[in-house]
Amino acid sequence: MRPTRILVFAKAPVTGRVKTRLIPALGAEGAATLAAEMLVRTIGEAIAAEAGLVELCGDPDPAGPEWAGRLPPGIASSAQGEGDLGARMARAARRTIERGERAVLIGTDCPDLDRMRLRHAIAFLDDHDAIIHPTRDGGYALLGLERFDPSLFADIAWSTPAVAEATMTRIRSLGWSLKVGETLCDIDEPADLL
Repeated sequence: MRPTRILVFAKAPVTGRVKTRLIPALGAEGAATLAAEMLVRTIGEAIAAEAGLVELCGDPDPAGPEWAGRLPPGIASSAQGEGDLGARMARAARRTIERGERAVLIGTDCPDLDRMRLRHAIAFLDDHDAIIHPTRDGGYALLGLERFDPSLFADIAWSTPAVAEATMTRIRSLGWSLKVGETLCDIDEPADLL
C-alpha cells in the first residue's frame, strides 16, 4: 500500500480576503476569524486521522507573513501557485502521485470532514482508484486519487452546482473505480452557518 498525502487547500485567513460571501452575516473580521478556526480544525483533524502526511497548499505562499504563527510544526507546506482552482489542485495532485503517494485533496470549508471520515476515505483507496465526498451545493469536500489524470481538473465550472457531477462523470469515463461517499455540508454562504 502506497503512502497517502492529505493536501489541505486554504487561503490565509486575512480580514477582507477570505470567506467574503459570509461578510454580510459575520462582518469581515468575523469571516476571517471563522476561516482561521476552520483552518485550525481541518489541519487538526487531518493530523489526528494518522492516515497520511499532511500538507498545506496555501494561497499566498505559506512562507509569507500572512501565515506566520498559523501552522502547527511538522506539516509540509507549498504554494498553490497560479491559475484557477483546477490548475492549482492538478499541480498538487500530480506532484503527489508522481512522488509515489496517493493524493487526498480537501478544503477547510467542511466541518463534517473529521478524522474518521478521512480515515475511511483513505481506506477506500486501497481498492478504488478514486473517492469523492460531494457537498450539498454540488461541489465536493474531498477528492482522493490513487492515480492522476488532468481531465479531472480542466475546464470545470468551479463554484457551481455542477462540479461534483462533472468530476464523477470524468472519473467514470476514464474507466476508474469510484467510491462516492456521503454528501456533506460545507460553509460558503450565510445560510450554511445554520
